[in-house]
Parts: sequence; structure tokens; C-alpha cells
Amino acid sequence: MILRVAALALAALVPTITAAQHNGGGATASTAPAEARQFDFLIGQWELVVRPKVTTLAARIHGAPKLLGTWKAWRAFDGFGVEDELRIVDGSGNPTSLGTSMRAWSTGERKWLISTLDAYRGRMTSGTAEWRGTEMVVSGRGTDAEGKPTILRTRFFGITPAAFRFQQDRSSDDGKTWEEGILRIDAKRVAASAPR
Repeated sequence: MILRVAALALAALVPTITAAQHNGGGATASTAPAEARQFDFLIGQWELVVRPKVTTLAARIHGAPKLLGTWKAWRAFDGFGVEDELRIVDGSGNPTSLGTSMRAWSTGERKWLISTLDAYRGRMTSGTAEWRGTEMVVSGRGTDAEGKPTILRTRFFGITPAAFRFQQDRSSDDGKTWEEGILRIDAKRVAASAPR
């Protein structure tokens, strides 16, 4: 079975390898460009204070839940990207969220391609990202808790070597209206590198 999977993976690569050899100098670059370092601000280990938007009556009465978390990131994909893991726990340390993202710079598209797995809910989100001024802005599509399609826009901002801020907005009507600040995170660096 493993041999069959490896053979299928190699077969999928053959057209790409052959085209790179025969397209007159248009071979695929194996050295990452400078843009592939744009997400380097995320590399390392971070402690998080997480603030979800309060929407339920109970949360309005009793206040927003206290959530904390960690974010670990490291260089990946031969320097073309970053892989990261985001864990969020409640005030008692109970896990509430585990997400793993793969972020790769696409030279052809001139932007970041991102796939994120929400492990506890079994959902995938895909998106793209690009620098806009001093912010990294991510646009993505996924599904909400009820399985309805959503659009997400996320900003990494206030980026320094020691901290960054994160805000996520959501649209359930294909971008006509937005619920802003559904998730806010303040991140503080605790280490310059992270174990895998």
C-alpha cells in the first residue's frame, strides 16, 4: 500500500518535472525568494491572550470566557514557507481549539497560499495572504459550526520582534456584511524558535 501511494505521488510529479526540463529555461526555482520570509515574524513560540466576541446572552451576563493559548511556528518547505500550530485553552486549561496551518509563498501567484486544519472540529480552511502596508492580511473560505460557508478576513498587525496582534472577521453572506472582531489575539514572544 505504501509503495502504491509513493508511486502515485511520483506519477503526479512527472508532468511538472518534465515541463520544467523542456520549457526552455522556465524550470521551477528551488531557491526561495525574499518574499518567502514575510511570515518570519511568526516563527518562534508565543503566549496568547484570546478574546472571542461575546454574542450569547449568558456571555453578556457573565462576561467573555477567559481563553489563553500558545502559537508555535517554524520554517518549512525548503524555505518557501512556514508551518505553525495554534492551541487555545480555557481558564482551567481545558483544550478548546487546535489548528495547524501550512503557509507557502507562491511565486507564480505572488501571494501566500494557506491551508489550516481545525483538528477538533475536523474542518479545513484555505486562503491567501499578502502584505498591505504594515499588516499581513489573510482572506479565506471555510464553514461555520453549522456547516454553512463563510468568508474570513484576518489581520496580523502591531508586529514587533516581541509581540503582534491578530483580528479575525467573518461574513456569512459572501462578503456583503461582516461581523468584525469575532476573534482577537494578543501574542507575546516567549522563545525565538519552536520545537516541532
